[in-house]
Amino acid sequence: MFKPCLNKIVSEAESEVELLVSPGAQSKHRRYLQDPLVSIDLSEQLRIKEFFLEGLQVYGSLFHINHGNPFNMEVLVDSWPKYQMVITRPQKQEMTDDMDSYTNVYRIFSKDPQKSQEVLKNSEIINWKQKLQIQGFQESLGEGIRAAAFSNSVKVEHSRALLLITEDVLKLHATNKSKLGSWAETGHPDDELESETPNFKYAQLNVSYSGLVNDNWKLGMNKRSLRYIKRCLGALPAACMLGPEGVPVSWVTMDPSCEIGMGYSVEKYRRRGNATRMMVRYMKYLCQKNIPFYGSVLEENQGVIRKTSALGFLEASCQWHQWTCYPQNLVPL
Repeated sequence: MFKPCLNKIVSEAESEVELLVSPGAQSKHRRYLQDPLVSIDLSEQLRIKEFFLEGLQVYGSLFHINHGNPFNMEVLVDSWPKYQMVITRPQKQEMTDDMDSYTNVYRIFSKDPQKSQEVLKNSEIINWKQKLQIQGFQESLGEGIRAAAFSNSVKVEHSRALLLITEDVLKLHATNKSKLGSWAETGHPDDELESETPNFKYAQLNVSYSGLVNDNWKLGMNKRSLRYIKRCLGALPAACMLGPEGVPVSWVTMDPSCEIGMGYSVEKYRRRGNATRMMVRYMKYLCQKNIPFYGSVLEENQGVIRKTSALGFLEASCQWHQWTCYPQNLVPL
């Protein structure tokens, strides 16, 4: 039995993560999947105990849901108040393009991943008629995903990456006072940064550069990815270093689950430290605003791993996983 819980915020207290419902945040999008259901008291708390790392992706998604919900997401739990699984997904009016796997993304945390099959095969929860992505930090979700996909005649491709976190995120205490804030609040570049890089300027990466990001993103370079990037840059923190010509030469973005990515540096300006200085400023801003963040990198990409390690990123005990699902009529040739 699944029900939606909308407009959550997240906080960590010692070894426990609490997903708190914003007081008075009743949503017009409240919708029940099955009846009868017990109504959710918006003053109650949804807790993920002892699973902070494995639930970090859901944690990040809930942060953005609570701060304006720019991607019109919703949250589902299997039971209340004692739940086993949490799923975040776009509201159905967002998932109108069956081929848009940038939008059709489900992020999952489960206390008992081996028992996820019955939930996942429900077409009211996962729209198996679309090309979609299921993401999570629990490899054991895979068995249930593959079984549910098979029962719906869907092909599944699995990919994995190292999960990168920082000690600041592990210590994060997000409250209802956390806010994305304004980029004007980031302050002026440090004197040291300005003196070292007089021809380069740290700045917000705004929507006008969506095409530039799309053209240099290995997973993009198409119309759907461009639309997705525009939404990310329009709603979420993203940063760049402007070069002597006044256009970005290095940049980084954030996705709806607080993953930072799409990082790129123009070849002409590589190995000058611009990307490192940009990331230091960007991470400082996120920490100041109490915004959770994490990254992922392929294990074979040792160059990026060394650079992120120098920035203070640590390899988590769990990994980043994605299951890309194709209905039979949408399987790529």
